[in-house]
Amino acid sequence: LEYHDEGYAAAMASGDVVRAGLITQMRCSQSLFAGINLQVMRERYAAAIKFMEERKQPILTVQTQYQQQSVLKLIGIDQEPKHVSEGHAIFATNKSVMRIYYYQKMYTSFIFRSYNETKENAEKYLTCIGNSWANLFLAHAFHAFHAGLISFWLARKSREEQGWYLRGNKSKLALKIWAESSRWTFENK
Repeated sequence: LEYHDEGYAAAMASGDVVRAGLITQMRCSQSLFAGINLQVMRERYAAAIKFMEERKQPILTVQTQYQQQSVLKLIGIDQEPKHVSEGHAIFATNKSVMRIYYYQKMYTSFIFRSYNETKENAEKYLTCIGNSWANLFLAHAFHAFHAGLISFWLARKSREEQGWYLRGNKSKLALKIWAESSRWTFENK
């Protein structure tokens, strides 16, 4: 996680506030998966959102608010984020923002083992993934892993076992293809 601090400093030194915003968002999301204290995460997300709002980065702000909402729910605070004025329009038209929103809702519902909510958000997430940005961010690998895990869980719990099982296998295949095609995975094997 300390590399994010170095990347943020380099981005700010060069005047690249968009890159600094992206790095800030990645630091927050990866800190959550790394198990950083949720109260610390609450403060990091609040600071990240403030940074993005001040620099007029509405897409990053909205995406980060959706991630923050998961942290708040894990703490026990169930509230919708206060959107920037463009937030609702961005959500309605940007499939990549929808993808993050439904992923966060799916993941959090799964953590709380809410079958119906998990299933509903998984279906919505899976309809977004084919229509969102083509870039492969590390977050997409996390998403594929968790979507696969959740799909297998839903397969065990539902009457639509075969469909969820196929979705889980599709996620496994995506992870396998990414691992085999990356020149850098040898460091992680």
